[in-house]
Formats: sequence, structure tokens, C-alpha cells
Amino acid sequence: MTEYEKMARRSRPRAARQQMAETQRQFVRGVLFLIGVTLLIIFIFGDHGLFQLYKLKRERKQVQIHITQLRENREKLIAEKNRLENDLDYIEKLARERFKMAKAGEKVFKVIPK
Repeated sequence: MTEYEKMARRSRPRAARQQMAETQRQFVRGVLFLIGVTLLIIFIFGDHGLFQLYKLKRERKQVQIHITQLRENREKLIAEKNRLENDLDYIEKLARERFKMAKAGEKVFKVIPK
């Protein structure tokens, strides 16, 4: 054996090297694909993902509607309070309707359904 033959690296055939390189490329592509799919799933369904953002926006809209309704109800109650404090005709009307009261000398008729 010559010195060159001793020093020469025993290499695989070219087809085997190409097959090995192709296998490595496929493995890297597969890993990158899995990482990409995982990141996409996290981006959509994660704690701070698009789905959670959609739910929070919908909930915020419902809360805003509820706040608006409460403000309107508050305004009505304030107006009712002012009328009860200042409007004697309104108080009389409520007493007649809700509590079936009558003025002195008035006759009250009860209607009995058949």
C-alpha cells in the first residue's frame, strides 16, 4: 500500500452522500414545518392569540352596552326622584293608581269581571 492510500479517507459512494444530504434536508424541513405550525396554533388559539382577542372585544362591546343601559336607567331614576320631590300632581296620580286612594267625597267603584 502506498502512503496515499493509507492517508486517503474512506469515503462513501457519491450516491450514498447525496441520499444522506437529502434525508437531512427533509428532516430540517419537517422540523421547520412543525415549528411553524406550532407557532401558528399558538398565535391563533394562545392566551394572547386572535381567538382570545375576538372574545375580549365581544365581551367589551357587551359591557359597553350594559353601561349605556345603566346610565339611561340612572337618568330615568333621577328624573323620577325630582318629580316625586317637586310635582304634587304626579304624587297624587301615583297615589290614585298604585294605592287605590281617593279624595274625600269621591266615590270608588270596583269592577268585577265575570
